[in-house]
Amino acid sequence: MSASTPDGAAAPEEPTVGLLMRTPATTVESDAHVASAAYLMKHSGAGALVVTADNLGLVPIAVLTDAEVTQAVADGRSPEDTRINQLRLPRPVTVQPGTPVTEAAEQMLRASLHHLPVVDDGRLVGIVGVTEVCRALLQLGRP
Repeated sequence: MSASTPDGAAAPEEPTVGLLMRTPATTVESDAHVASAAYLMKHSGAGALVVTADNLGLVPIAVLTDAEVTQAVADGRSPEDTRINQLRLPRPVTVQPGTPVTEAAEQMLRASLHHLPVVDDGRLVGIVGVTEVCRALLQLGRP
């Protein structure tokens, strides 16, 4: 059964993460230097990279954001000498393509995250950011 608005019109169906995600996600291996990751972020236009455990970029093990790169530099680490796996990044919170946007927003808020890797059967298929999630939530609230 589909929901309706107070005036009887059909309510728009809630979008899923799969409709919002950027694909392919920009990935980097955990043993790469922070400087390489920063270069990749700049040239790909990505504010976050999915750190992967394999050279195929299919198994996400962390998310490296521009904030972590900045923090490493502020802590006095050399980006040319520091590897991503030395930053002790937390395991990523992931979502599946069919995850409703409101659920993704709740997960982002609960964990104070700006990016969620999107996985299907444990394999990376994309990434969704807080901007895309907020935009979709705002569109849900409009007639």
